[in-house]
Amino acid sequence: MAGFSAQDVKKLRDATGAGMMDAKKALTEADGDFEKATELLRISGQAKAAKRGAERSASNGLVVFAEGALVQLGAETDFVAKNAEFQALADDVVKAVAAAKADSVEAANAATLASGKTVAEAVSELSATIGEKLEIANAAYFDGQTAVYLHKRASDLPPQVGVVVQYEGDDASAARTAAMQVAAMKPQYLTPDEVPADLLENERRIAEATAKEEGKPERAVPMIVEGRVNAFLKDVCLLKQPSVTDNKTPVATLLDSAGVKVTRFVRFEAAA
Repeated sequence: MAGFSAQDVKKLRDATGAGMMDAKKALTEADGDFEKATELLRISGQAKAAKRGAERSASNGLVVFAEGALVQLGAETDFVAKNAEFQALADDVVKAVAAAKADSVEAANAATLASGKTVAEAVSELSATIGEKLEIANAAYFDGQTAVYLHKRASDLPPQVGVVVQYEGDDASAARTAAMQVAAMKPQYLTPDEVPADLLENERRIAEATAKEEGKPERAVPMIVEGRVNAFLKDVCLLKQPSVTDNKTPVATLLDSAGVKVTRFVRFEAAA
């Protein structure tokens, strides 16, 4: 090979994650200049990542927390979720999100890392190197007292479910139990007051139509409808759910007894 050796190709492959033929081609175009070849691979890699973006989903990945910030960094596979560079980037990103108090994906992407790059730039660069679509899938920032629960699906994987609960009170254990409840039972809202009126009305309409289809007595339909709507609210509202630690007691009752008031929560989950 003119201007470079097989060892140079291997070095470029190891540094960039590119294929052997891509690495060889880049070194040829760069006349053996390692830095220029690396740049060529990054440029072509970014172009390929952008082209594939619409067809590929970064639904896997990990969830990470730091100083009030929860971030879901998405990747295509759990193989990348285990990657040390990917995990290091996630740690840098969540620190930047916390420092910027970024409370949306857009704001998170605009946050600046210690390197001076924006989060979006750093994610794009690693995406080109790894060869998978990567993205900030979710981001949130909490400025109050919080309890955090990060769940690993397997010992060799990073956390892929993350919950942050903001609360008032002194019982951190009760608040963390609430975070575990959110992780396990996936409530969408804190209280029934947060459930959109049109969603609640649709549930009521379905419950009424179902009761009539089942041939329930007309006079019993309103009571049946209310019962089914209440069951729906117990599914989707954290404070109405039966506790995972005591299924005969609502979460609200357990929190009240602990002197804890949950004010909001967020739950992010990377696909299995």
